[in-house]
Amino acid sequence: MMAVDPSLYLDIEGSTDSETLFFLALTFGLTEDPFDAVARAIGFVEKVGRDHGVEYPFQGTVATSNGESVWAFRYSSEGKSRSLSFSTNVCNAASTAPRGARSSTASGEETRLVVSEPLGDLPGAWNEVPESSAGVVRPGTDEMRSFQPIAP
Repeated sequence: MMAVDPSLYLDIEGSTDSETLFFLALTFGLTEDPFDAVARAIGFVEKVGRDHGVEYPFQGTVATSNGESVWAFRYSSEGKSRSLSFSTNVCNAASTAPRGARSSTASGEETRLVVSEPLGDLPGAWNEVPESSAGVVRPGTDEMRSFQPIAP
């Protein structure tokens, strides 16, 4: 917690690991470069954990958004992360869904869902984010890349 930028500290409302990671990422430049900031935040957590004898200090799937794009990360120090998936075109997936499973939520060509577990078993609807990967879902071209923390 002491690594969080002092100007952000008063905005912290709780004591969860998620909130701490979010404020560390803000400290490391989340609004300018989400990929780099999350890599630096996780790298910092790993260093602190290992300095205190924790063999695998990080396990998580992380998502953040600026209201237009969503950045999603799947990573664990052990290399055995929990699952993370994203949808293909929601309109196409919805058209193949059984009638009772269709969403009434408005969606368009650019709509994607990022979830910890695929919702239903719709052919071609879900893509698993590979281990140690990060991606951005945004209008236009989405992006997927390998992800490694950046040590302090």
